[in-house]
Amino acid sequence: MTAIRFVAMPTTDAEHLWNGGRDGYDRLPETIVSDGPGHPCRHCLQNIDAGEELLVFAYRPFPKLQPYAETGPIFLHKQRCARYTAEEIMPPVLTTSRDFIVRGYSENDRIVYGTGAVTEISDIPAYGEELLARPDIAYVHVRSARNNCFQCRIDKVKAPALAETGA
Repeated sequence: MTAIRFVAMPTTDAEHLWNGGRDGYDRLPETIVSDGPGHPCRHCLQNIDAGEELLVFAYRPFPKLQPYAETGPIFLHKQRCARYTAEEIMPPVLTTSRDFIVRGYSENDRIVYGTGAVTEISDIPAYGEELLARPDIAYVHVRSARNNCFQCRIDKVKAPALAETGA
């Protein structure tokens, strides 16, 4: 079995936006006020509470433009928040819906066809492990099943390097 970890949006991406940077469409993020559940922050992986300001922007969780580099709307707390670090535990934002799309990507950031599946919450860790056990899959995205918005990434847990034994 492959050990997995849930990975939030990188802090460098969040900092870029908090510091006035432009989004995946070269536009400034919009600021709105949350009206309650349904605004998951992709950095802390918590829901943004009612009354809190948030940024809405186009996000492309890929290193460069290419045909499979999906770009879509996501949310971020307007005020800085701590990045999600309990990577071995299912993030809180993945408990707010019945199901999500779970899909594998190759080393060159392309969708691995046939891997995308609408997956019930309780099955996300097992399906993520199953996909990451395949040699053609480098990482997995969890996306909204209703809107296809990026939620988080699932990566393999790297095995610690074995210490050399002096024989």
